[in-house]
Amino acid sequence: MTGLLETPYGTRDFLPNEAATKRAVESNLAQLFASFGYEEVVTPTMEYLETLTTSSGRVIEPHLFKMFDRNNRTLALRNEMTTPIARLAVNRLKDSSMPLKLSYLSNVFRFRTNQPGRQCEFYQAGVELLGISNAFADAEIVALAAQALNVAGLVDFKICLGQVEFAAGFMENLSPAVQTQIKSAIERHDIVALNKLDIDDALKKIPTLQGGRKILSTAQSLAQNERSRRAIDNLSEIYRLLEIYGVAEKISFDLGLIRDFEYYTGMVFEAYAPGVGYTLAGGGRYDHMLKDFGAACPATGFALGIERVLDARKFQGIADDSRAKDFYLSYSAGQEVAAIRRAAELRKAGKVVEVSLTAQTQSDAEKSCAEKFCTELIYLA
Repeated sequence: MTGLLETPYGTRDFLPNEAATKRAVESNLAQLFASFGYEEVVTPTMEYLETLTTSSGRVIEPHLFKMFDRNNRTLALRNEMTTPIARLAVNRLKDSSMPLKLSYLSNVFRFRTNQPGRQCEFYQAGVELLGISNAFADAEIVALAAQALNVAGLVDFKICLGQVEFAAGFMENLSPAVQTQIKSAIERHDIVALNKLDIDDALKKIPTLQGGRKILSTAQSLAQNERSRRAIDNLSEIYRLLEIYGVAEKISFDLGLIRDFEYYTGMVFEAYAPGVGYTLAGGGRYDHMLKDFGAACPATGFALGIERVLDARKFQGIADDSRAKDFYLSYSAGQEVAAIRRAAELRKAGKVVEVSLTAQTQSDAEKSCAEKFCTELIYLA
């Protein structure tokens, strides 16, 4: 019997106040995305396995929830939204004018250890900007991410900005084996491991290149090739535009932030809030992914974790957005018709009205009004 009352591993219930806050946050995000010209799309909860495990997504296969259809084709629950949107864009929107601006609000599934900030079913909101490759597009994505966190109710947060091409420039003449070691150490910000490698001293400094705009000058002085220098020029231009957007105070730089070298091709970023030990949002430029679907196309975007934002709101003491009930409407015997009509009038005026489902005495109605957290009692005698 106990199992009947449990949710599956890595999933959760949203109680009324939590669900109301979640819905309010998602509504604010949808409005923001639309205001930037991003159009919402909805993709299937499941995709064919080969769709989700293209060359850029094979590493995720052990974390997918898989099943078979009646024709014995392997399906999987979507583990993120960028790949399904790439499929949709190439297959269904191939004749659309570029750039293509798409948004989503979806649940996704990923089997992983259940720990703070990590669930097997979780909710994401995000955007994908397809068909253009410049700093202006990347700046819009970062600025939109900052504004998304703001409309979700957060004030205290930081966005760390990096550029994978900076480190890639230093490594382009090294063997694949050494590159793998370096990437692993940089991803972990493991300076000790880097110092043990027989590599240039400038490479060993990459995890320490963190801070404000001045760190870009330091990084530029260390850059030994055109590829790395272009990466810093790109970050400088993105930052200049973010100043115009009015979000530069939320930005810091981290040249050791590389996320996934095999996936990202330029600017990358992650968002954090004090006291929350995991990222709230992340994204960047991924210019090679759509070629897996037969249509090479530059792209940039980000995803925001809804539950993670809700956790950050709680940590920052932000009140729930649940809408209070304006009226509890009760009645004595014989007043049922009048109660229905009065409630309809109030709802038409935009009020939230809960009507008693049985006749009550006025004293019982007063108790119910308090128990239902309604602001005011209307009693029809």
